[in-house]
Amino acid sequence: MRAETRHAAPRWHWNGGWLDAARHCPSPNFGPRPHGAHIDLIVIHSISLPPGVYGGPEVEQLFTNQLDWQAHPYFEQIRGMEVSSHFFIRRDGELVQFVDAGARAWHAGASCWRGRDNCNDDSIGIELEGLEGDRFETAQYLALIRLCASLRTRYPVAHVAGHEHIAPGRKQDPGPGFDWSQLRRGLGWPRRCFPEDTDRVFTADD
Repeated sequence: MRAETRHAAPRWHWNGGWLDAARHCPSPNFGPRPHGAHIDLIVIHSISLPPGVYGGPEVEQLFTNQLDWQAHPYFEQIRGMEVSSHFFIRRDGELVQFVDAGARAWHAGASCWRGRDNCNDDSIGIELEGLEGDRFETAQYLALIRLCASLRTRYPVAHVAGHEHIAPGRKQDPGPGFDWSQLRRGLGWPRRCFPEDTDRVFTADD
């Protein structure tokens, strides 16, 4: 009987701070990192525009300053906002990159983690297409795990946190629908790399 052969997924490659596996959608909303910045944090967010609506171009439009503020009543609440993340993972696992990972994207806002303020300075922001409190798709976890692992081959990543952890009381994403245990298992990184309150394991009844 011939033994089944398993092939590892091809390694992702970088061109400078741009990942070849991602679709590139450059954002103007970025700047240089401070001199000596130690890029050791990944921040996980969730976003959907309008909230709870998936699959459209609005998130990409927001991050590239092309969103039509009059296209939906919700957009009036964020009119004029200039933001970005380094990466965006759609519900089907598609990976989009907006900012060179070596540059400073505008995703964290007022924040603090590892005893350091201004997390934009030394973090990489990853947005998951989703709504706070909702569950995320298997394809998103698979893409997120590969992305985090690839980032760690290029930068001294030692911590992963949610937006809710670095800006408590101000932000709630990715929220209780995000399965931190699945991310930890997939990466196999030490427990100390993750926030202390992310031990919840999802069950079939959730």
